[in-house]
Amino acid sequence: MDDFLEIKKYVAKYIQLTEEEESYFVSQLRIAKVKKKEFVVRPGYTCKFRSCVLRGSMRAYLVDSKGQSHTIAFAIEDWWISDMNSYLNQEPATLFVEALEDTTLIQFDYLSEQRLLETIPKFERFFRLISQRSFAFLQRRMLSNLSKTAEERYDEFMQKYSSIANRVPQYALASYLGFSTEFLSKIRNKKSK
Repeated sequence: MDDFLEIKKYVAKYIQLTEEEESYFVSQLRIAKVKKKEFVVRPGYTCKFRSCVLRGSMRAYLVDSKGQSHTIAFAIEDWWISDMNSYLNQEPATLFVEALEDTTLIQFDYLSEQRLLETIPKFERFFRLISQRSFAFLQRRMLSNLSKTAEERYDEFMQKYSSIANRVPQYALASYLGFSTEFLSKIRNKKSK
């Protein structure tokens, strides 16, 4: 099976490549297999890769000064994940990026991505479009966190991403939604009655 077939389809949603461009694009990628609970990014180390999930699930999180973890993002099939500040600026990471399941990633390293952008300028459009989508998502999430109750945030997440909720640990989901695991249990119990 062509491990790059899915990412080629994904890219084709945004830009059209010639066979030669597609071949060059694929030559800049690598496949990484990550075991559950393994990290691909850790604080203090410069993030070398932008990762797209082929199979599995990941989460990005930070740990505050009190030792509390705060989930920033999840990623499942066809979603990207990284410590983008570290990756784009090539400076030490502040996030952990961890596999929640055995996961297969398709990765760009920073220099390969720069070569790709120079060689095939239409990838500027591709990365701009996925960045815009990510920015819009983050804005919606931030506004939801500021304007909705915990229960409303939970309902919204379950409505849009119930398949993710079934794949991630309860502590990670609670931390993503901004409340404790105990509070998440109370909401779930209330909803099941």
